[in-house]
Amino acid sequence: MVTVAPLTHKLLSYVPFVLVLLDLRFEGVICGRDNSIEQHLEMGKKLLAAGQLADALSHFHAAVDGDPKNYMAYYRRATVYLAMGKSKSALPDLSKVIELKPDFTSARLQRGNLLLKQGKLDEAENDFKNVLKSSPSSREEQEAQSQLKKSDEIQRLVTQARSDFHRKDYSTAASHLDIIIDTCLWDVDSREMRAECFIQLGEMGKAISDLKAASKLRNDNTQAFYKLSTIYYNLGDHEMSLNEVRECLKLDPDHKQCFSHYKQVKKLNKQIMSAEELIQQQRYGDAVSKYETVMKTEPNVPQYTLHAKERICHCLSKDQQGAKAIPVCSEVLKSDPQNVNALKDRAEAYLQDEQYEEAIKDYESAKEHSEDDRQIKEGLERAQRLLKQSQKRDYYKILGVKRTAQKKEITKAYRKLAQQWHPDNFQDPEDKKKAEKKFIDIAQAKEVLTDPEMRSKFDQGEDPLDPESQQGGGHHQHFHGGWDNFHGFNPFGSGPFNFKFGFS
Repeated sequence: MVTVAPLTHKLLSYVPFVLVLLDLRFEGVICGRDNSIEQHLEMGKKLLAAGQLADALSHFHAAVDGDPKNYMAYYRRATVYLAMGKSKSALPDLSKVIELKPDFTSARLQRGNLLLKQGKLDEAENDFKNVLKSSPSSREEQEAQSQLKKSDEIQRLVTQARSDFHRKDYSTAASHLDIIIDTCLWDVDSREMRAECFIQLGEMGKAISDLKAASKLRNDNTQAFYKLSTIYYNLGDHEMSLNEVRECLKLDPDHKQCFSHYKQVKKLNKQIMSAEELIQQQRYGDAVSKYETVMKTEPNVPQYTLHAKERICHCLSKDQQGAKAIPVCSEVLKSDPQNVNALKDRAEAYLQDEQYEEAIKDYESAKEHSEDDRQIKEGLERAQRLLKQSQKRDYYKILGVKRTAQKKEITKAYRKLAQQWHPDNFQDPEDKKKAEKKFIDIAQAKEVLTDPEMRSKFDQGEDPLDPESQQGGGHHQHFHGGWDNFHGFNPFGSGPFNFKFGFS
């Protein structure tokens, strides 16, 4: 039987050897880990120097994960974040460096600069003062003193800008805020205050620029998106307004202001889009009705009323309702004299209403503001031809019909006039001669206006029966040679002339 005491003594004799082995193994792990971290740091430095920021960042991530208390790993990673323009990510890393090594003046100086750019003036000043207390290098001391002085000046300007703003001296406040934002690029409060100044001064483009920056600098900035949406809405840009208010609702679906505004913008946007679709389908009458609804939906923003009237002017012009289009177009041009679209549409309406000189004036005005517009050039040339034509022979006037008259209306007018001016109705030689000429004009007018090709040429300012306006080529056989060519011609049918007028 083996006794316990000798056995225990033997086991205890092995303990020192086991502890030595464990110690050697643990030391190997530590060394291996330290070597791995140093390799990541060294590789990260090389990649950073080569400008390969994303790859460098991966190595510094690994170094931080490997040793969460290695202040240099955090500092290197912060350096990469700054190089990538990711100051928000750099700031926590710099704070961690200072926590781990409070006397690391470079990290504290960099954090102070970031805080200054964010407009966190008290925190920035605290960092600059601590740098000056911690035996900095001459360069660091000089930079800290300079930044501390700048921060003091910004503090003074902020106080002044707020005072100006509350006194509603928006121009002076904006000037002070310009200087503040030159230094505090990422200061959301200053940008929002300056945006409000610009809104009050009517400088909406500048306000939009500041609010867009503010919406990016603060992740949950619903108010910036709401203001952007309302500015775009009041400028008449319903599509951009809808985009911005949707961004607000993405951040907070229950935002009361944004949700209420969203419903109004969505309704108006839908109506305008629907009206434009109707125009594309050439359903001009329906489009006019839809734009009249737009004006009822939003009667308080002049831009939408003006836009609706501009499109109604266009629809009426396209729908050959020149007489109705002219006053609507004129109303638009009274508010916006340089509106090229309204000038073109009114010019077309004037042509339909046979006011050729007025049409020429509108096309010339439009050309001043849009020299390369082919439609304006062609319209001006057509108006000039029609003016010249109107001073000669006008087939529409001969038959007493409008330029928009349909074929049935033209034929009816022709028959009535042909019956009235038939030479057989006149006995006096002079009256008969006059009637013959009149009858020929009536017949030629009917020929041109009932032939689609000839009518199209005439509407473009070219007389298809005038040899001077033709450029050669085959033409219709026209009425030449006077009344003799009309014997046997029946203006009321297709056969030989055999209708006998009976007047008792």
